[in-house]
Amino acid sequence: MQGTTQKSKDSAKAAETPMPQASKNSDSMVIPVHSVPIEAVDKLTPSWQRQLSDVIEDPAELLHILGLSTDLLPAALAGSSDFQMRVPRAFVQRMQPNNLHDPLLRQVLPLDDEQTRPPAGYSLDPLGEAAANPKPGIVHKYRRRVLLITNGHCAVNCRYCFRRHFPYEDNHLSLQAWNENLDYIRQDTTLNEVILSGGDPLASSDKRLFKLINSIRDIPHIQRIRIHTRLPIVIPDRITDDLLAGLTEQAHRPLNIIVVVHANHAQEIDDAVGDALLKMNQAGMTVLNQSVLLAGINDCAQTLCDLSERLFQYRTLPYYLHLLDPVIGAQHFDVPEKTAKALIEECLLALPGFLVPKLVREIASEGSKTPI
Repeated sequence: MQGTTQKSKDSAKAAETPMPQASKNSDSMVIPVHSVPIEAVDKLTPSWQRQLSDVIEDPAELLHILGLSTDLLPAALAGSSDFQMRVPRAFVQRMQPNNLHDPLLRQVLPLDDEQTRPPAGYSLDPLGEAAANPKPGIVHKYRRRVLLITNGHCAVNCRYCFRRHFPYEDNHLSLQAWNENLDYIRQDTTLNEVILSGGDPLASSDKRLFKLINSIRDIPHIQRIRIHTRLPIVIPDRITDDLLAGLTEQAHRPLNIIVVVHANHAQEIDDAVGDALLKMNQAGMTVLNQSVLLAGINDCAQTLCDLSERLFQYRTLPYYLHLLDPVIGAQHFDVPEKTAKALIEECLLALPGFLVPKLVREIASEGSKTPI
């Protein structure tokens, strides 16, 4: 999922739980936040590609920037060796220094909890995607729509990601394999929607992305393309005029373009993110948001309501609120179903219906998301 910026007047309040400090008798230390000026994080980034290549992957650097205790480093390194920590600096800029419980930090920093033994039912492939992977690069689980693994990397590695163990190396495609996947879509005339996922499809270059989309436009029975992406949230500079023009150009057969972004907390949506959301909407795309209900991050009705209001401020509608997919390494984020239902009931009392996301669980054997 970007030290701290004051650009947004709507930045979230600091968490009430105090950050644990190192013992005075300990050899460990708490690095003062001012030892590294927060402004130093805001490097010159002339392009979104530069930001994508300059993400923070060393937990020690992230702790140093935010002034957090080196006591956290062993667990962070252990977790990162299993699933690489990866976070853009633009996302770090929205985090609160000296706050271990910052809701953005908790989404990306590996903690000791990842190494605990998971409850029964947790797996490396919680959604059964291996069984729905008929060809490398294709996941075909549901009727009338098919998902393409557009690339194998994201701008940010969310610690709760259900694909944290996905075999991306087996789904890295040559040009011939891409053509075979397009043939798969052409031959199945029951399909009417293609979902671009990954990884993150917007991590692809414009040239590669437009070539793929224009090939899909030429398939007569496809009516819409859905792009699932976190990049407009974590690196909003990705939403360039060139990208918008290429996604909405009319030289080929026009298609409905739906962009589903992923934000879990209102603090993620600063003015730059809001501008990116508005630009996509103004270009004629439908913009939706899906979230995951995460313990210690957004398992509070007011937090969920604030997110919905903030999204709609930028013409983005809440779409799904997912219960946690039971993937090994993310068990500490789980919120019980009973609690989740009570939270949604509170949201229904506080928000108009169109701002309340649909609470769902994805079950590997089911033919659709399961409403809760």
